[in-house]
Amino acid sequence: MTQPPGIVTFIGVKLRTRSAIGRSHGTADGMGSAVARELSAELRGFKEVQRLSYECAEAVAAQLKPGVTEREAARMQREWLYERGVRDWFHRPFAWFGDRTAFVDFKIPLQFFPTNRRLEAGMPFILDMAPVYKGRTADIGYSGCLGLNPLHDKLLDDLRDHRDLILREVRERRTLREIYEDVDRLMVRQGYANRHRAYPFGVIAHKIDQVKERRWSPTLFGFGTQALKGLASDAIHGHRDGWSPLWSPYTFSDHPPVPGLWAVEPHLGFRGTGAKFEEILVVTDSKDPEQSAFWLDDDLPHVRRWNEGAV
Repeated sequence: MTQPPGIVTFIGVKLRTRSAIGRSHGTADGMGSAVARELSAELRGFKEVQRLSYECAEAVAAQLKPGVTEREAARMQREWLYERGVRDWFHRPFAWFGDRTAFVDFKIPLQFFPTNRRLEAGMPFILDMAPVYKGRTADIGYSGCLGLNPLHDKLLDDLRDHRDLILREVRERRTLREIYEDVDRLMVRQGYANRHRAYPFGVIAHKIDQVKERRWSPTLFGFGTQALKGLASDAIHGHRDGWSPLWSPYTFSDHPPVPGLWAVEPHLGFRGTGAKFEEILVVTDSKDPEQSAFWLDDDLPHVRRWNEGAV
């Protein structure tokens, strides 16, 4: 069916766009908001849960102090979100402290779960959560440090180039595998190790979607069963049609990004220090490069940090 002018679609969700307004004056990349966008109700819902997640991360980060364990930090995230209406998850919150932010010696998936590692002064940390709220999900990663740590600051600053590269190459419709390899090469030039390769299937991103709300929402190994069903359904349909909901270095990701929402998480490591961001990238079927892909929200903690540093 022909769409009215000014409307592009992805996974059945419409995005209204107005005329181009030139370069953005409030974004780190100068690209992600180059078009004035009127988000659909569906996208506003995803933006709402993503902002809620980052608000949780900032609130919990402000309460962290020496002696707090990863398990306590994960529980603080769960409780904060529960108080605000979250009852289901793509995955329950994680917290990683010290060299665990770089996944040092991680060999099996169970090592990702929170431990009794205690936070110390000057120690980096990552808070990672993926709540479902009002039928939409977000998956975010927040990197911080308890006190001063110049190395950690450098990693956070250098993540900016990865955000720019990913958006640019998605708009060029490079394959997911090619973009992954280019991110890898950029990390090498910066002097870092690729730590998202430690995740299952080595993913740098995965698709997310709406999740049907139910009165009882069980989890399996920390992952919500409803969200896992959706990801499995995408994997089945994608295998049939030649694409994957997992963005990895392997051949099953050797295709351009399919329209939808992608939770993207480049993760840098240098010896025992790691840092990442994770946020939603919107991919559409538009032929206009500026409308074909954009970050859902440019008002997130890591983007604000970069903008403030550029002033």
